[in-house]
Amino acid sequence: MSKAFVKESEANEGAELGDDGPTLPQGLKNYMTPEGHRRLSQELQQLLRDERPKTVEIVAWAAGNGDRSENGDYIYGKKRLREIDRRIRFLSKRLEAAEIVDPARQTRHDQVFFGATVTYADTGGERTVTIVGIDEADLERGRVSWISPIARALLKACEGDVVQLRTPGGVEPIEVVKIRYL
Repeated sequence: MSKAFVKESEANEGAELGDDGPTLPQGLKNYMTPEGHRRLSQELQQLLRDERPKTVEIVAWAAGNGDRSENGDYIYGKKRLREIDRRIRFLSKRLEAAEIVDPARQTRHDQVFFGATVTYADTGGERTVTIVGIDEADLERGRVSWISPIARALLKACEGDVVQLRTPGGVEPIEVVKIRYL
């Protein structure tokens, strides 16, 4: 259908819907822990197996009720279907590009690499973070992306090393207290 016959709000709706989640920086791999890969795979399967078919069924039922312009079930259902399809595309791309790195297989336990749980000391005291993939980051649970400033400062450091963390407020020294792999 020509865009000349589509309401402007409808034409712009699709353009506003980008992929969910953080974008991968160009040229970087999408490292992921086995747990993170499993969680994203389960979410994708749940969307494909359960949520999308139910939404399609609702939209089909609502479409059969007649006038679609004032049919809330139809309008909301179509919008929800676009959201689900967008999330499915995003998850499919991320899982396809994922490179699974199992921290349990790390042989060098004396140095910080992807998957390490690191305790470090800074001016605010001791903190513990686990270095994970971009899609697994959750600061409330102490999980930071491997491309975050704190992870970049800690990578390849050993216990006892003092590294420089670059923050908007300046450079802050932090000391690696403990490294472990789960």
